[in-house]
Amino acid sequence: MDGDSPVLFLDGGLGTSLEDNYGVKFDEHTPLWSSHLLISNPGVLRACQRDFGNVPVDILLTATYQVSAEAFARTRTPTRPKGISQYEIPYFLELAVSIAEEVKAPTTRVALSLGPYGACMIPSQEYSGKYDAEHNSVDQLLDWHRARFRLFEQIDRLRSRIGFIAFETVPKINEIKAVRKLFASAPSSNLDTSSVLHGAVPYWISCVFPGDKHTLPDGSTIDQVVDALLNPDYSDIVPWGIGINCTKVAKLPELIRMYESAVSRLANAGRLKTWPCLILYPDGTNGEVYDTTTKAWRAPASRQVAVVSDIMSIIASSKGG
Repeated sequence: MDGDSPVLFLDGGLGTSLEDNYGVKFDEHTPLWSSHLLISNPGVLRACQRDFGNVPVDILLTATYQVSAEAFARTRTPTRPKGISQYEIPYFLELAVSIAEEVKAPTTRVALSLGPYGACMIPSQEYSGKYDAEHNSVDQLLDWHRARFRLFEQIDRLRSRIGFIAFETVPKINEIKAVRKLFASAPSSNLDTSSVLHGAVPYWISCVFPGDKHTLPDGSTIDQVVDALLNPDYSDIVPWGIGINCTKVAKLPELIRMYESAVSRLANAGRLKTWPCLILYPDGTNGEVYDTTTKAWRAPASRQVAVVSDIMSIIASSKGG
């Protein structure tokens, strides 16, 4: 990591903040999780995101992590007892971006938050990477991500309204490759270059490393992960940033060291033009582990103390300061 690079602060924990500070409850009836408030109570969502805007953070994520056509279809409300159709979804996505724009500080940039396919499964599988057979290969996941992104591309002037696209909590190497293949430079013969997938908006991919091992849930090593994240063979549009989220703070120093070693090897082999930014937003808990079945945080016998000073020390160390 470049010692001269600035440190930008990102918001995080929207769902937890809604639960802790606004009394919102999530269960099997709210498959959209935080995004459900786009339908049920935009005012509460606006207030919670304004808390982040008042800090102010440098980057503000939209409330769209759990968005998918499947999750909207499973969302039943008194006015939509049969679920929400695909044709209605863009209205709520427009609202998500509008709320982020409204509550952010003038210098804050909006990041379009996109969870992995596993976040849309019941129960969610972003921590296990155990996907169904229809969403397991690179091509299958590419088709799913492409179809979901078409919903977002219906947002008016999307390219000028967001500063980043954030693919978060990715647990499988096939999904990393699928996201990379989602981005491609527009052909010179293509006059329509409005798509944000042609490289006009920088993006990042952050992965999850649950448990005690330094591998993805699917068993992929850090060298394999970083190669999938940055190798130009998968796409000529390389991520602006790569990183780690929803992972224990205590694991960060070794994971960062392994990330940097893998990036160095790619750079030394001439496979990388510039170093990516490092994205870090680990679990902000005291060692609790999220149980996707009970939808609750479970405390282990030995509690890990994750405090801001720990994270700042890790950042300072990675910057060589």
